[in-house]
Amino acid sequence: MSNLTSTIKSIQDIMRKDAGVDGDAQRISQLGWMLFLKIFDEMEEEWETIKDDYKSPVPKDLRWRNWAADEEGMTGEELLGFVNNSLFPRMKELRLRHNKDAAKMVRDVFEDSYNYMKSGTLLRQVINKINTDINLNTQAERHAFNDIYEQILRDLQSAGNAGEFYTPRPITQFIVEMIDPKLGETILDPACGTAGYLVNAIEHIRKNSKVKTLAERDKLQNSIKGVEKKPLPHMLATTNLILHGIEVPTIEHDNYLNKTWANWTEKERVNVIITSPPFGGMEEDGVENNFPLTYRTRETANLFMALIIHLLKDEGRCGL
Repeated sequence: MSNLTSTIKSIQDIMRKDAGVDGDAQRISQLGWMLFLKIFDEMEEEWETIKDDYKSPVPKDLRWRNWAADEEGMTGEELLGFVNNSLFPRMKELRLRHNKDAAKMVRDVFEDSYNYMKSGTLLRQVINKINTDINLNTQAERHAFNDIYEQILRDLQSAGNAGEFYTPRPITQFIVEMIDPKLGETILDPACGTAGYLVNAIEHIRKNSKVKTLAERDKLQNSIKGVEKKPLPHMLATTNLILHGIEVPTIEHDNYLNKTWANWTEKERVNVIITSPPFGGMEEDGVENNFPLTYRTRETANLFMALIIHLLKDEGRCGL
């Protein structure tokens, strides 16, 4: 954990030398898309080994291994030009090959991401640091990385500002244990942040339901869903679930409060909701009009409470 923390600090120190990166929020966002690509590429290596028919949704020249992994590779203006003029525009426009294509996940991650760095030389230094010092091969390393994600996000905001809290893992673990989600149940976090609740739910199900077969793994993957409206935690949530074995995470980049009450169907209702809604936040004007008159307010947590009840199936259960 301490080595990983010092590595992240070293990377941020390199970014501080770059004239284009302004503040901690941009530094973590910059780090986020690079980590996503590296982690996704490492996961793809595993999938290529176990799946004869696996085909990456990412074009060959855009895959991390082919432009970033070689420490003597592109740097300076060449690297900067590639990232700004090829990598980002093409990632944002990936075409879907089928309904469950991971291309949508990659595209969603890049939708609101940017390369803030203006020095290709410093960018190469950051990439090399990521390649040499960040390895997430064990469950302990992945848990440590999840903690670092959330610590960085906590540091970006003053406690209680706009309802933005990141729930400590002992709380998410306790709530998941009390709710006791089962394999085959549909599980939702409608305000998922970096997906701490969903990660605990996945681990709880694997521990108690003994997920072994391919069909069981597919059932687990297809039952987990999160929603996050802000770009940075959305990107981190997606990366987090990939790290925890969900091949194509269903993390919608959206605000569920924007959907009209009457448009929710029985098909969209779920067995389990585990969440910490953004207490103290205020929604933009007009969002409350999506709700019946009885529930109308601009207070985010109250709207989420009404929506949670609306989205639970009969005998469904919620922990928050």
